Amino acid sequence: MDSLRVYLVTWNVATQSPEEDVTALLGLSNRSSKDKLPDLYFIGLQEVKSQPQNMLLDAFFDDPWSNTFRNVLAKHKYIKIKTVRLQGLVLSAYCLSHHLTHIRDLQTQFTKTGLGGMWGNKGAVTVRFNIYGCSVCVVNAHLAPHDHMLKERIADYNTIVSSQTFSVGETTQIFLHDYVFWIGDLNFRLADPNVLTGVEIKRLVACGELKSLLDKDQLRQAMALGSAFSEMTEQLPTFPPTYKFSLRNSTYDLKRRPSWTDRVLYFVHKNVYENITLQAEQLSYNSFPQYEQSDHKPVVSEFVIKVFSDYHDRMVEFLPVEDWYLDEMNSVFCRIGDDVKLSPWDWIGLYKEDFSSLDDYLCYVYVTTTPTWVEQNGGQTNQNRNTLKLTFPDSAARLPGRYQVVYVSHNPMSVLGISEPFQVYSPRLQSIDWPQS
Repeated sequence: MDSLRVYLVTWNVATQSPEEDVTALLGLSNRSSKDKLPDLYFIGLQEVKSQPQNMLLDAFFDDPWSNTFRNVLAKHKYIKIKTVRLQGLVLSAYCLSHHLTHIRDLQTQFTKTGLGGMWGNKGAVTVRFNIYGCSVCVVNAHLAPHDHMLKERIADYNTIVSSQTFSVGETTQIFLHDYVFWIGDLNFRLADPNVLTGVEIKRLVACGELKSLLDKDQLRQAMALGSAFSEMTEQLPTFPPTYKFSLRNSTYDLKRRPSWTDRVLYFVHKNVYENITLQAEQLSYNSFPQYEQSDHKPVVSEFVIKVFSDYHDRMVEFLPVEDWYLDEMNSVFCRIGDDVKLSPWDWIGLYKEDFSSLDDYLCYVYVTTTPTWVEQNGGQTNQNRNTLKLTFPDSAARLPGRYQVVYVSHNPMSVLGISEPFQVYSPRLQSIDWPQS
């Protein structure tokens, strides 16, 4: 089997705008050229500003926080494959560019739990997909707050688990996936508020008595009782409580008792495949106290997961793309694999070279129900083995430069192929027939 590195971030940004460099948060500051980069990133944010005017813009554009993370990751050849948002809850998934054509059956879900399920200020957003034959599901949740609302937090968790369904093979529910990662501001507090006051918690943290505090952690107690998260595993945090801090410093604001609200948990279906044992090795679980613009500290965790090394899935192969010219209709040719079933909703998108998001297409054309097949060897034998021709309108590219095309299948979304970069040139000079004298 092969291995993939998965890097997860959870941060309640407290409606603040991005001000600090997130390079260190993404684990990219101290990595040498020899260090292996994560293959997948999942960035889970809570309390991203979600006023009506912001939500209207975010329906068409990435929010400032997503742009901040994306700009850093793009420098390292990551592509954003999906962002899903529910009011202030945002979850984005990225992969290294060479993994893009191995993303299969991508779907998202969300669950509202605020005001009895009527409001999305609390709840969860989820991304799932297959990669190299294994299924991955990541949940970003923001559960009910306050010391006295433990029952509501537990109810939120169970509502999310029971309500989210998917239409991909046997992975119809969260815990039917091979790998599940659950991140977010889960809002579990420390028990015995009359004994463990904010002042006492701060004193025990200063003395390094984290283990005694974690014995009072509501999340760990709920896991032990089987009432919530009992399916999952969490490495014991070795970092101080990540909530609640005064803004722009690292001093606890004792208007709320410090607690470990921000967590990363995981689940592995170890023995779902015959003669194969899946595994997730947790390499790190840390907070970043140097980030001070929120009353929460961000938490990250990095894993190594096992995937199939010899897994083959449906693919589309683009033939070398000949030079394009502006203001002309231009075409691409691709070979369709035997196992690819065409849908009229499949599409091929035109992208600039080194694009950083699947949402960045400049133009797309659908693969229609009556595609243009290129005859080979005097005729068509097996349609799936023939070469498909797709023609783009003359307005597809507006500027000269380097471009690529990507084949995306529909429902659920899979990236089946990507072309090598090709050149688009300025319009060809037209010959003029001058009148003869």
